[in-house]
Formats: sequence, C-alpha cells, structure tokens
Amino acid sequence: MTVQQGGILQVYHTGPLCVAGFGGRDILDTFSVKDIRDELLKLVKESHCETLAIDLTGVKLIPSGMLGLLASMRDLNIEIHLYNASDDIREVLEITKLNQFMHLHDVEIPY
Repeated sequence: MTVQQGGILQVYHTGPLCVAGFGGRDILDTFSVKDIRDELLKLVKESHCETLAIDLTGVKLIPSGMLGLLASMRDLNIEIHLYNASDDIREVLEITKLNQFMHLHDVEIPY
C-alpha cells in the first residue's frame, strides 16, 4: 500500500474502497473546507470510489461545511466510514443524526 501525498489528503488506497486521512493534522487549523471538498470529490470521482474511509486521527473538530460535504456524498451513493473520530466529532454527528449513515470506527494507530 502506498501513500499518495501532495495535496491536503494522504491517500492510502484507491478503487472501490478509498482510504484517506489528514496525516494527524487538525483540518480546522490548516485547510479550507473548499480545498478539502475539491480534493475529496476528485478522489471519489477519479477512483470510482464506492466506500470512502476517512482517518480522523488528530482532527479535533469538523467544520460544518465538511459535514455537509460528507452528508451530500449520499447523493453519489458513497458509503462513508470515519475512523478515530474525537469525542467532540462523535457528539456533533449524534446531535445532527449524521451518525445514522456514517459508520464510526476506532482503530489503534501505532506510531
């Protein structure tokens, strides 16, 4: 498995299952939602992604625009899996009921 870098996302796998993350960086402090949206949509379309797994390790909060983007991916028939979401992110997903269609997982990441 190779890691593709060069943009906002670190892409670990492409194809029907796309796995990407932010390299442990907090997206609120580093990137604009528009840039993240553009890169995610490009990844999904070019890879013919059916399932998108996003590693949120190190991400404290998700901007509302990012939540809207993830919610809108249902229109593209993309299944969303979020890994290592912070307690604050989990709480927002529960309040907004987005956790009903986004699968949440915790995986220990060895450093």
